[in-house]
Amino acid sequence: MSHDTNGIPVVLAFPLIDEVLRSFAGALGADFDAYHHHVCRVLNYFCALSSDTNVPSAVLVAASFHDLGIWTSRTFDYLEPSIREAGAYLAEQRLEHLRPEVIVIIDQHHKLRPYRGEFAANVEAYRRADLVDLTFGAYRDGIAAPFIRAVEAAFPDAGFHRRLATLAWRQFRNSPLRPLPMLRW
Repeated sequence: MSHDTNGIPVVLAFPLIDEVLRSFAGALGADFDAYHHHVCRVLNYFCALSSDTNVPSAVLVAASFHDLGIWTSRTFDYLEPSIREAGAYLAEQRLEHLRPEVIVIIDQHHKLRPYRGEFAANVEAYRRADLVDLTFGAYRDGIAAPFIRAVEAAFPDAGFHRRLATLAWRQFRNSPLRPLPMLRW
């Protein structure tokens, strides 16, 4: 295990993520590794920001589904489809008590300003962790650069950012007045 300067190890396995994403392997297709690695990178950055490798169940579920609507509904306006998929999973697993937090994490993970509502600690840490990954670590939010490099080495990009760029360009061409429908103020 690699360590950042605060002693947080790179978590190399998230069994729930593996289980959930395997059930969507058909929808993810050739992007399976790209999305899986993105989720694992974000969760590692969440751990670094939280200074704890014990990821709450709601965060694990939200992480599994947060961008999944891109593939399951074939849309770049993916927050609602991702929330629907997460809700179905929670009902199937009898984990409805996690639903309010999971929904907020997914819905607010592209918020441009800090989130201050219910479940703020986890929502805000997840939002910032996703931004670290989206920017390839250019935005680090205090996470040590060696930790980011170790996470990226453990979970290579596998085309995730290229896929997002392609989808963003397609969205812009088709809806220039709504180029990033997932952003929240």
